[in-house]
Amino acid sequence: MLPIALLPDGRHALIIGGGNVALRKAEALVASGFRTRVIAPQIDARLRALVAETGGSCEERAYAPGDTTGAHLVIAATDSVAVNAAVVGDARAQRILACDAIAPERGDFTMLATVRVGDLTFTVDSGGSTPAFSKRVAREIEAHFGPEYAAAARTLARVRAYVKAVAPDPSERAAVLRAFAERPIDELARMNPILAEHEVEHAIEHLRSDAPPTRTSSIVCATRASALAMTQTKWVAARLAERGVATSILSISTVGDRVQDRPLAEIGSVNVFVKELEHALRDRRADYAVHSCKDLPSELPPDLQLAAISLREDARDAFCSERYASFETLPSGSIVGTSSPRRRWQLAALRPDLEFRDIRGNVDTRLRKLRDGEYDAIVLAMAGLNRLRLRATHTVPFDPHSVVPAVAQGALAVEVRAGEEALTAHIRDAINDEATELCVRCERSALRELRAGCDAPVGVHARLDESTIHVDGAYAVPNGPVYRHALERTVRSLDEAEAIGVEMGRHLLAMLAAGSGAPAPLHGRRVLLPRTQDRPSRIAAALRERGATVIELTGTSSIADDGVPDVLAFPSSGSVAASEQYLAELRNRKERPRVAAMGPQSASAASAAGFTPDAVCEEASIDAFVTLISEQLHQR
Repeated sequence: MLPIALLPDGRHALIIGGGNVALRKAEALVASGFRTRVIAPQIDARLRALVAETGGSCEERAYAPGDTTGAHLVIAATDSVAVNAAVVGDARAQRILACDAIAPERGDFTMLATVRVGDLTFTVDSGGSTPAFSKRVAREIEAHFGPEYAAAARTLARVRAYVKAVAPDPSERAAVLRAFAERPIDELARMNPILAEHEVEHAIEHLRSDAPPTRTSSIVCATRASALAMTQTKWVAARLAERGVATSILSISTVGDRVQDRPLAEIGSVNVFVKELEHALRDRRADYAVHSCKDLPSELPPDLQLAAISLREDARDAFCSERYASFETLPSGSIVGTSSPRRRWQLAALRPDLEFRDIRGNVDTRLRKLRDGEYDAIVLAMAGLNRLRLRATHTVPFDPHSVVPAVAQGALAVEVRAGEEALTAHIRDAINDEATELCVRCERSALRELRAGCDAPVGVHARLDESTIHVDGAYAVPNGPVYRHALERTVRSLDEAEAIGVEMGRHLLAMLAAGSGAPAPLHGRRVLLPRTQDRPSRIAAALRERGATVIELTGTSSIADDGVPDVLAFPSSGSVAASEQYLAELRNRKERPRVAAMGPQSASAASAAGFTPDAVCEEASIDAFVTLISEQLHQR
């Protein structure tokens, strides 16, 4: 099948048939600009009126051979197989394209469901087998692609005309047009003719004065495959395209995307949205990766580096509900969905009368679950809602002093291989925002000082006012209080920003230690727990309740980017065998973890693998093993 767009250009179409099918075909032809002639023994009044209004003609009689003469398109839309077959045969004999509404395979073409938004035309084809579904898809397209897309298309038409006038070099014109095509839709829709010309000149100036090295003229970006990740990546790619660097996108499904049936903390890995993208960089399948900066661990592996941090979107969290106007007006007992421990425990401190449940999925999936009534409200990041142009009926941002955002929330991070200095410099020039970078570096250093992961119940948010940085921090103790601290400092460099972040982290740690809800005894400690079964681990859950970060190792997972844990815990001899690849990598590390084993068989297997246990739990009890691991952690 070859989809084409056929321009009417004064041509006329012939429809044989006068019922509902003929009416639908006539509506599509008339909307496209065809003059229409209808022949049928009986013609629906609505069809007759439509044809009359648009200068066509109707003849109430049976089809006769020769009626197709002079037509440019012929539609056989009767309920008779024989009549339709005769119409198609006559048309083909005269080399006229024909459509059989009963048997699409017998004709030369089918008429697709069509949606028009300004100069944009979308078509949907189901192969003629499910026209009702085609109509549904067309309706959904019409609902999603609103008038802003038509306005964006008009802007791009103006850009194209102006580029042709001012850029004689075809490759230069192509680079500018590619860059504009990737810009956010709302940005294009708002662009008036004068601003469009100014932006074109600015893009051409960059191309001519800041031409990238030949090796970066076409590069590959690794990204998650979600709609939000793609939107973020295309924004980065557009900024690079303005400087003559074309990007090919490599979409990757991460652990966090694939596993949707349990909370992130129970998946059994760290950096669940990041690791596969970093592997693509190491394997040289990609040159750079785009992340939501809040997903990045506080420390990057030594073979990778941050090239740039983007201008920050709205960093606040947002209350979303289809029924209730605000978080404060939720009835007691309402169900609130969030996948973030940080959000959950900060919100629970404000409203302990609510029920908080985990919710997984992309932004649009979570909003659909909200619309379907699975939750009374959910909490999402305003940045993602803004980038996708999505809203619930009631969408209300939280005050960042009340619900402190996640570290780096709203900013994008571009990651590259260490040592790629030319590429790093080019990406930094195109993407980096210095004010956001100061704030994000401050926040990330606080997280690092707390030895907390990106899924810890920690919020740190910095904002810059000229040379003064304002920082809010919050550490929420599960089922306990929220410890908060705020500070203001003068900042002139990235080193100063990081030092301020360290100060914030130390303040929060001191408050946790001094408070009645002191931190869990294993806070900041890391345990690696090899697993032989893919089901929730009671050992991991018990350690997490005590504040430890538990990395559950399954299959052939690598530790290349996770560092060395404090304790390596073997619950069975099978877990030793399951971690063979991990242990091979660990042998090359200078630092070694303490080793705990449950029972003599586990201890014997660990010793045979070269990791003699520091402690062996003789009692086959989960509680006893957790206590043993805790004791080993305190000795680190």
